[in-house]
Amino acid sequence: MDLEKSPQPPGRQAPEGCLAVAIRLPVRIVVLVLVVPVRMVWDALVVAGRFLTDTVLRPVGRALLWLGRALFVWPLIGLWRYVVVPVGKGLGLLGKVLVVIPLTWFYRSVLTPLGHALLWMCARVLAPVARGVWWLLAAVGTGVYTGLAWLARYLLVVPAGWVYAWLLTPLGHAIAACARGLAWVVGTVATGIGVALYWIARVVLVLPALALWRWVLVPVGRVLAVVAREVGDALGHAWRVAGRISLAVGRALAALFRLVFVEPVRWLYRTVLTPVGHAVRDAVLRPAAALARSVGRATREALAAARESVRQARADFRRMLFGEPEPVERIDRREPTGRETRTLGRSTTALTKD
Repeated sequence: MDLEKSPQPPGRQAPEGCLAVAIRLPVRIVVLVLVVPVRMVWDALVVAGRFLTDTVLRPVGRALLWLGRALFVWPLIGLWRYVVVPVGKGLGLLGKVLVVIPLTWFYRSVLTPLGHALLWMCARVLAPVARGVWWLLAAVGTGVYTGLAWLARYLLVVPAGWVYAWLLTPLGHAIAACARGLAWVVGTVATGIGVALYWIARVVLVLPALALWRWVLVPVGRVLAVVAREVGDALGHAWRVAGRISLAVGRALAALFRLVFVEPVRWLYRTVLTPVGHAVRDAVLRPAAALARSVGRATREALAAARESVRQARADFRRMLFGEPEPVERIDRREPTGRETRTLGRSTTALTKD
């Protein structure tokens, strides 16, 4: 039979203790009194920040962005497009003509034949000589290695094996036995000291610390956790309530501003300024505009007549000094008419027939 508690359904909440219920109401009242001014100041700062952003910061930012483009980006683009790129293309073409083409010619005409000659020399001359020298050195080295290996075997390896088998091995066994005995003694003493220190530490430190944790810190921590949870819930609740209060106050202030300032200004504009403006437009501005148009029209006509008079006087003065100009004979450049016109059904045209 399972004796464990069944989990509570997600819709139900755990029953709260009397401490949480006693702390909740005064904490929420105090937190609400403290949070309402902060929330109202916060909402006022948010509204002021949005207004400042929309009216000052965004236009200034756009102006600075345009100024930065005009002072830095566009000059740099023009410098890159019309100075750096053409100069780079010119330098690239100059480098190709002065460096790449001569190096290519030098590689094809000088280095390639020289490399072929060196390759033939290595394959036909140096390689057989190197193989002969290598075989000679290999034979000499093999003899020397064999002699040295025989000397090393009978002068070093055999005496070292005898010393290891008859001297070092027994001495090592004796040292290992002594070390094992010493390790057992040290381990026994260390185990006894560790057990004693363990019980001393358990009695002097662990048990008092465990009692302090179980009977003091855990209850105090639970109380502080309940207080902290209630304070956090109270802060969230007070922040939401303060937001609604701030919204209501803001709407009231907006309505008061509308009734005190906006509506009188709107009424003044509709009932006073608009009729006065229409009257001024109909009585003063339109007649003044019509008069200005008539004056302008008369002025243009007078100026046109004066220009025509000056032009006529200049023509008469020229005719008086130089006489009448010779008539210019006009040349008729149109197509010939009648029977002299071009025909499409015959081979003769007006330009080719006699």
